[in-house]
Amino acid sequence: MASESAFRPHRVVVLALDGLLPFELGIPHRIFGRPKDAEGRHLYEVLTCSVRPPGPVRTDADFSVQVAHGPEALATADTVVVPASYELGPVFEEGVLTDELAAALARIRPGTRLASICTGVYVLAAAGHLDGRPATTHWADAERLQRLFPRVKVDANVLFVDDGDVLTSAGVAAGIDLCLHIVRRDHGTAVANEVARRTVVPPHRDGGQAQYIDRPVPDPQLATTTAARAWALGRLHEPIQLRDMATQESMSVRTFTRRFREEVGVSPGQWLTQQRVERARHLLESTDLSVDQVARDAGFGTAQSMRQHLQAALGVTPTTYRRTFRVRSGGLRDSERYGDVGTLR
Repeated sequence: MASESAFRPHRVVVLALDGLLPFELGIPHRIFGRPKDAEGRHLYEVLTCSVRPPGPVRTDADFSVQVAHGPEALATADTVVVPASYELGPVFEEGVLTDELAAALARIRPGTRLASICTGVYVLAAAGHLDGRPATTHWADAERLQRLFPRVKVDANVLFVDDGDVLTSAGVAAGIDLCLHIVRRDHGTAVANEVARRTVVPPHRDGGQAQYIDRPVPDPQLATTTAARAWALGRLHEPIQLRDMATQESMSVRTFTRRFREEVGVSPGQWLTQQRVERARHLLESTDLSVDQVARDAGFGTAQSMRQHLQAALGVTPTTYRRTFRVRSGGLRDSERYGDVGTLR
């Protein structure tokens, strides 16, 4: 186990820009401020900085926030988060950074993980960090983002996009999903689920889930797919056919598939795979079941099938995931250093 002196929490620096939305500003502090290791040490250290020397930063509300750090804090970050702002000026209007903002961003060390919430994505795009890469933002701003930055692969239909060292989220509450996803990626499902429970939010909304874009209100008399999903979650270890799920709602396969995608944002098959991956992660973290048994209990059937799905979803094998995240009976993780997990995707 690494010594006490060697432990250093992952530093998250939140860039507060004039016109910021207080809700979005608070998300990183709430989510990253909660996780602790088995010894009660905070896994993240969260700082807020401005592009100017310490002082007040305007919000879109009737109050300002007093920021204790200047742009020099960006040079110390392991992760930089840029929340939304309604006063981005030339960044939003022309896709160009101000000199002040450009100078601040230039302090960020190469290799630092970058994340944005809502319109914070404009800052990352204007700085060139999204050229040729996928990204998202609030659905109402996606068209402008694509027009200003044609080299960015904008997807307005997802809650967040994880492109490794750069992550972007849709608007408002999607920032919670993004930050929980980062915690899950860094420290596993058990830690992320505990943070979600304390925050009283769903532990997992997949990034591929659709944003709440304005659509015709469905007829309240129409059946939903809720019962079918609950039915499937109770028997993930069994083979589940699409027609079986459709039968639970007394729908044709075609109608069920359309209704399911409208409600959940992905196909029934994609959703099932996501749930099985989450089940496998939980079992790998919290039990000593063999990889073969985990594969059967999660519904993958074989270890090879599970390996392929976890590799695609997380970028690691089941054995590597277990070695990194499994909690021993004494409350200690198999990984000696939490920072080792930063490459999981």
